[in-house]
Amino acid sequence: MRFDSYSFGAITIDGEMYEHDVVIDRGEISKRSKKASKPYRDRFGHTPLSAEEDLPWKCERLVIGTGAAGSLPVMDEVMDEGKRRGVDVVALPTKKAIALLSKGSKKTNAVLHVTC
Repeated sequence: MRFDSYSFGAITIDGEMYEHDVVIDRGEISKRSKKASKPYRDRFGHTPLSAEEDLPWKCERLVIGTGAAGSLPVMDEVMDEGKRRGVDVVALPTKKAIALLSKGSKKTNAVLHVTC
């Protein structure tokens, strides 16, 4: 998987631009569905990443890109679920997450927030 570019609001992976958050699950890219996390929006001031979302847990490491400024809240329950499943969960600003993902690992999945 090749990360061609990233700027606020858009990410280009393998030549295809995405203008929404993406989930990478064993090499497949899909749009992140935030619906399950919306009930927590008022508590965080932003729709967080919650354990209720359909996260790509079939991996050894889950990389979470928290946006350009690292503002995406990641609920503690996500980290707890990672520990329970034996998955190393790493949350960092999206640009740094992409750098980590670019090093390549077939046993790594990701959720990448493309704005804030």
